[in-house]
Amino acid sequence: MVKKIIAGGLLGWVVLIVSIFLSNGVFGLNSAIDMKRLVNEEWVYAVLKESVKQPGGYSVNPPMESPRGPFPDDEPVFSIHYSGMGHEAAGRIFIVNLAIALAASLIAAWMLAVTGERVLSRYWRRVLFFAAIGLLFALFGDMMRYGIGAYSLNHALIFAAQDLACWTLAGLAVACCVKPETGAADPA
Repeated sequence: MVKKIIAGGLLGWVVLIVSIFLSNGVFGLNSAIDMKRLVNEEWVYAVLKESVKQPGGYSVNPPMESPRGPFPDDEPVFSIHYSGMGHEAAGRIFIVNLAIALAASLIAAWMLAVTGERVLSRYWRRVLFFAAIGLLFALFGDMMRYGIGAYSLNHALIFAAQDLACWTLAGLAVACCVKPETGAADPA
């Protein structure tokens, strides 16, 4: 079963990478949401470079109506995220992300392999197992990023749908490799 787990994990990893590349690299999903350009970008950049010295997340709120509160309704709240890195780190981060995706795919293939025979006995159940993993990432990861100073509901839903789709596609591949140990037929 170890060979099946490794083969399934590697195949799932390739599918994850290709599906993420297609959605972000070809169709521009991530850049359309997270990499929009500002009209006065040079000025904003200069202000941020002067003001933000430490890595972290920063919230920029509207001025309070009075010294004791509250913030005015219907005024925007902005978030600034600074990792402490520049463009020189892109290659290193890419390698780290590939390793994380590989680890996640191998762990998911192992989790599938140690489930009960009821799940392992049918191809579509094995695919649904991976879809459930995608749903967990979508709900607890992407949907948790919805909120003030974070993502709008439609952007959180788009990222959630992307995770669900990518993990379901990976499940289609992994389910071909990770099967029951018995020589029984694998009815769809």
